[in-house]
Amino acid sequence: MEIFLQVDTWVALLTLTFLEIVLGIDNIIFISISANKLPEDKRRKATLIGLSLAMITRVALLFSVSYLVALKDPIFTIDTSWLKAGVSIQSIILFLGGLFLLYKSTKEIREKVEESHQMEEVKVEKNSTFSNVIFQIILIDIVFSFDSILTAVGMTNGIEGALTIMVIAVVISMIIMMGFANPVNKFVSKNPTIQMLALSFLILIGFMLIAEGAHLSNTIIFNNSVGSIPKGYLYFAIAFSLGVEFLNMRIVRNNKKKSSKK
Repeated sequence: MEIFLQVDTWVALLTLTFLEIVLGIDNIIFISISANKLPEDKRRKATLIGLSLAMITRVALLFSVSYLVALKDPIFTIDTSWLKAGVSIQSIILFLGGLFLLYKSTKEIREKVEESHQMEEVKVEKNSTFSNVIFQIILIDIVFSFDSILTAVGMTNGIEGALTIMVIAVVISMIIMMGFANPVNKFVSKNPTIQMLALSFLILIGFMLIAEGAHLSNTIIFNNSVGSIPKGYLYFAIAFSLGVEFLNMRIVRNNKKKSSKK
């Protein structure tokens, strides 16, 4: 396909896949809790089946959200002395999605800083059935899918073949989550700054979605038009931050090795 000959396509795909994996860590944890209600010999099977069905559910949600975002015609207009806009379903979804990401990311950052984000132990329930656990896993994934789907829409909005990129990123991330659920969970647990970076990226994406929604509505505030934020700036900020973080992780690892040799 021609879209895969473009650099922007690969940058968006790699970035989005990484964010989908990091944002799915909490999902993996809660899925593990549900699976632990089953006998040990059925837990892995329940996790794999649940994640497979969850992947199908997430792709279906992507198609529905992408369809709604495609509705660009204004459904009503705002015309005041200081604000003018032609509001469409697309701009409403992007605006509300941006607000949701800002709320969720700042709330998560606050909880992590205050160390109040604690997970209660879930005891094994003898009467839990295999089908009930699968159903719980799907429900959990739907709840945790909204922020990742909004992230996908924000990252690929305006890019040619956006839906294809989103679906591929979701499928790749879910496959990685299936095969490397435990290692990925341990890596992020050992490196909490990765989670903080991902949440910070969500703040950037949230602001971008709000600006994009206002731009698509041709919003004019105090006679000034609202422009869109070039995605290249966002990609550079994410890549630069990740590069710095991986360098910091390497420095910390090397210092630990030197300390252990003394």
